[in-house]
Amino acid sequence: MRRLEGKVALVSGTARGPGKAAALRFAAEGALVVVGDLLHEEALETQRQIGREGGTALAPGPVDVTRPASVEGWVAEAAEAFGGIDIILAHAGTVRLGFLAEESHDGSPATVDPVWLVARAAWPHLIRSRGCVVTIGSTVGIRASLSHHRTARHDSKGGVGALTRRLAAEGSAHGIRANCVSLGPVDTESARADLLAEALPPRDSVRPTPLDRLGTPQDIARVAAFLASEEASSVSGAHLVVDGGWSAVLPDPLT
Repeated sequence: MRRLEGKVALVSGTARGPGKAAALRFAAEGALVVVGDLLHEEALETQRQIGREGGTALAPGPVDVTRPASVEGWVAEAAEAFGGIDIILAHAGTVRLGFLAEESHDGSPATVDPVWLVARAAWPHLIRSRGCVVTIGSTVGIRASLSHHRTARHDSKGGVGALTRRLAAEGSAHGIRANCVSLGPVDTESARADLLAEALPPRDSVRPTPLDRLGTPQDIARVAAFLASEEASSVSGAHLVVDGGWSAVLPDPLT
């Protein structure tokens, strides 16, 4: 039997990257997946791909995870279509490069608010199903950097980890588990456009890892599927770092 057979999984950020990979993986594990992204045409392609691979997915419409009404409507339609919600994977946010003095105020909550809004809207359904929450964080939420000029990113991803721990505590009375997957350098379309771009200074520092490769969205999706499954039934409040060992190893000394 597949690990998520018959579970209803609500996944945000499914147009591309780790969100899309998670939606595909959850469906392959037997989940009924509800996709959602502001990039609706790309989310529809994720839905179609799930169908081509023999899975079941619903794409209610464009979802703006920064707007409460949009998130609440998405969650309500998912619950109505499938009779409830068992799993949420909350993934959204963008990389913003810049020092503190250069960033605008709207950069900081770009990742925390979408996770909070999805969790809040789905919470009553998760209470009924004794479900689980998987959030997507980042190594920048647990470790600062001299070369990565992303103050808002550090702020917001650190908040995702803290929020996840709070959800684990608050959900424990209802049998709800909550865990965070923090990704390191991942080879995605958006990363190639900014963090890994030739002209930007972080490029060289994110490439070397102890495993000598960048991560992939599928790496993240496999860990998320484990955390959403009964195999992780005693795991809650955890922060799993998936970065090839990048954040655990100091850089080599200058020679």
